[in-house]
Amino acid sequence: MLDIILKGGITMPFILLCSLIAAIIIVERLLFFRRIRVDEGKMINRLRATLEKKHFDEAISICENNPSPITNLMKVGIEHRRYNERVLKDSIMDAANLEIPKLERFLSALGTIANIAPLLGLLGTVIGNIEAFGVLGNLESVGDPGQLANGISEALISTAAGIVVSIPALIFYNYLVSKVNHIIIRLENKVNDLVLLLGGGE
Repeated sequence: MLDIILKGGITMPFILLCSLIAAIIIVERLLFFRRIRVDEGKMINRLRATLEKKHFDEAISICENNPSPITNLMKVGIEHRRYNERVLKDSIMDAANLEIPKLERFLSALGTIANIAPLLGLLGTVIGNIEAFGVLGNLESVGDPGQLANGISEALISTAAGIVVSIPALIFYNYLVSKVNHIIIRLENKVNDLVLLLGGGE
């Protein structure tokens, strides 16, 4: 493995760095989405029962102990329950807009890695081929095509490495972007429901 890396050329360290960063981002995002996953229906029913009893501090505590985009919106709504419906809705919408950067964190970096990894591999191959074909300028090496073929083979390692890094990065990027978009749509649809739920506050 180390031998392949060493043969991959000057761009291999950068490709390996991209793979490490991509892996860290993917794991971090998957753990994040797992952490914020809650059963929204049960959570809202639980909060509704608490709010009907006017136990607002308890409702805020429930939101804080079950962090997720929807409970963060609920917490803001509960804290603004005394205001009119327009202010209440605006405060919940503002909270929803603040959730979006949290959901999209690091995704642009992952997308960038998915795009530049194969380019780094291609650059490594071009550099390697330039060096390999340089043997043709050496009269002593012209009669040894095996040396030229070996040089080209080693040059192609970086392209393969770039593609190997790019494919999973692109797959997870598309998956995570799709997940974020679904959450954002859900949040937008829940705003009016939350306003109606909290409209009967003090």
